[in-house]
Amino acid sequence: MSAATSLELVPQEVLEQIAFFTATQSLIGPPTQLLPLLGTSRSIYQSLSFEQNPYLYARIFEYKFDVRAAIRRLGPHVCGARILANELRKRLVLLKLIRARSGSRIHPAEPDRSSQTTIDLLWLAYLMMLENDGKNEQQLRDYAHMDAWLMEYWFDDGGASSATRMIALGKWPLEEEKNSIAMWLFWFLLRPESVQQSLSKYRALETVLKLTALAANRYAICQPSWAEFLPEPQGIISPSVITHFSETYRMTPPTLAPPAILSYLTLATRVLVTRRSPNYTASHLPQTPSSFPLSTRRSEEWDADWQRCVNLDQANFSRTLSGTYILGSIEGVWEGLFTYTEFTAYSSLLSGGAPQLFHKSLVAHHRQTWKLREYHLIDAQEDLIGEKARPLGSGDPLKAYFPTGTRMQELSDSVEVREPGREEVLRYCRPFRSATQDRKVIDIIVVGEGHSAWGQFSLYGRVRPWDGFISFSKEYTASLIIPVEQVEGDRGRWLYRGYLVGNANGHLSGRWRDTLSPSHVSGYEGCFVMSRRR
Repeated sequence: MSAATSLELVPQEVLEQIAFFTATQSLIGPPTQLLPLLGTSRSIYQSLSFEQNPYLYARIFEYKFDVRAAIRRLGPHVCGARILANELRKRLVLLKLIRARSGSRIHPAEPDRSSQTTIDLLWLAYLMMLENDGKNEQQLRDYAHMDAWLMEYWFDDGGASSATRMIALGKWPLEEEKNSIAMWLFWFLLRPESVQQSLSKYRALETVLKLTALAANRYAICQPSWAEFLPEPQGIISPSVITHFSETYRMTPPTLAPPAILSYLTLATRVLVTRRSPNYTASHLPQTPSSFPLSTRRSEEWDADWQRCVNLDQANFSRTLSGTYILGSIEGVWEGLFTYTEFTAYSSLLSGGAPQLFHKSLVAHHRQTWKLREYHLIDAQEDLIGEKARPLGSGDPLKAYFPTGTRMQELSDSVEVREPGREEVLRYCRPFRSATQDRKVIDIIVVGEGHSAWGQFSLYGRVRPWDGFISFSKEYTASLIIPVEQVEGDRGRWLYRGYLVGNANGHLSGRWRDTLSPSHVSGYEGCFVMSRRR
């Protein structure tokens, strides 16, 4: 009796078990070991084919990829056998293209070749990292070699980002959909020790990251504008239509500035400095997502970042807190860096200076420490009288969205806020008092203090509800009664704004700017990164 005939006599459920264990001999890569079994005979092929047996391929998907985050965010319907089987086939096709370096470089003879395919594979990799519980990253790194693809895309002379070519021509790298997603992936997969080995090959690495991180007038920290607490939605963002787990979603990637700042400050001080000063230590710098043990990485870390991509396409921006910020996540002590450049060099940037001129400017780094406390406004009125509480009004963006003349007093477990022209005093409570009422939190205020080489300062800020964008006013003063209204022309006040990238192991990444320039005008800016004290 032939082997094929013997297999044909095996019960279907046993045959499927044999096929599953054959296909999952390795976690990494496609189930190529299954091919000889499928070619054994026509009847075995019919029993185990993709068209006839989606349940088998759904099991293979669950073995090779993370699915927990998709169920949590999209619903249990994504576990349908046909849905998972189709997702397996799509991912294997696109991962094979990444492995072959498809789309990482520009082909002179066919400059527009596979443009949509490149966008598709970038979105796939980005969503896989937002859903990463360990397996997804292994597939991207160990099978597809996505990190090598990104190095070529960004820093090769013929890279598809066009960054090095445009800089050589005296132009600025483009901020477009592909580049935004690719910069986020660069941060997700960044391993400083590997980048250090590539510095001689990719000489443009430092240049590209420095320009995209520091050129605030070229690369916005957020969209829509940071100057709007509740922006008008008309014509602001053009979303992408993404197919994910067989359903269509309209999504918009965040801007490339936050991951560019994280990458630049990590590499500029840990790699580019240590090669000159081997004994340099930088324990206060951010740890990249890939620096944590694989077994400790959890997709919950990126729930707010996922929701932000969804919310950026919402037709109406509202005051509703909708998952883009995890309540209580900014509480605690933070350490990090802020940078500033030569004022003359930055003036040339604002005047239309070429990238090379700005790249040659000196960048200074200073450490700082923040101690932050978060306060929530609870909508208790809705249960009592059926009306929603009215939160603090939208105020001056240069004062962290606080209305001019607002005064706050911090008590032991709350903050009392007095808004001009309003009789009632708003009482914002600490997170431990509102944790059981997450859906009724309608506004978030953050208060704190800190110190740097420039002295001690107070901090107060607000969280923009629909995208989790955080804005702080930093004042080199100290008082229990925190005055939001400052003396005109006071040079001791600076505006910090950015996103909390990640959650438990996240970082505050953004830019500071002067508060003397009007909000609609580009001012003097630098960047900063803050990480939780460990």
